[in-house]
Amino acid sequence: MPEIVVKYEEKVIERIVTEKKRISIGRTNDNDVVLENRGVSRKHAIIEFNNNAAVIIDNESLNGTFVNNRKVNEEVLRDDDVIMIGKYNLIYHTSSSQDGNDAADFDGTMVLNTKQQKKLLENDRIERDVVHRHGGSVLIGEENADFSEARLDRDVTTIGKAKFCHIHAKGFWLSGIQAKIAYENRIYSLINLGKRGKTLVNGEEIEQYVLKNGDLITVGKTTFKFVEGKE
Repeated sequence: MPEIVVKYEEKVIERIVTEKKRISIGRTNDNDVVLENRGVSRKHAIIEFNNNAAVIIDNESLNGTFVNNRKVNEEVLRDDDVIMIGKYNLIYHTSSSQDGNDAADFDGTMVLNTKQQKKLLENDRIERDVVHRHGGSVLIGEENADFSEARLDRDVTTIGKAKFCHIHAKGFWLSGIQAKIAYENRIYSLINLGKRGKTLVNGEEIEQYVLKNGDLITVGKTTFKFVEGKE
């Protein structure tokens, strides 16, 4: 059964495992997932489950629903996707890892005006512009990159210090081909091919990793941001 891990300020406050076909998320106690914060609408969003798939639907909330840093109206969820609602993070897992209130008294939803909310909205706008300009998924050069933006338009994109690699990365101890990004079944995966410890996602060493929008890829001393284009 699917599991939703609710986190607030990096602290896990609830784990939800359900057999329901639909769960509601909002500020008031009549929701299946109650998020007690005035940045959350009374009926903020719903998640529908069907045939081993899950779809999150924003309920025209005031502050919006984000999945992997991107504002969405309706989105098919993948394993480990991070849903951001107000100041909460909800991590969706396709299967479970384990087989009343002050905010509800408010009549209205407070418009979030925090630095985090502004940054999310601005990043969402920038990323949508980048995707529209390139017509697909893009790597943005963040640190020690030879480019500012590069479209991922191949089924396999190689990364390394060899001249024939599609994406050049810097670092004395890198392999000629250190990693590759493979595109299959509408999913981008980063795969380490060279020396261990030289291919990271969000600061963590990986051997194979399914990329999500906003992930930071570091190969050697070069860092890229993955921006996913929606078909």
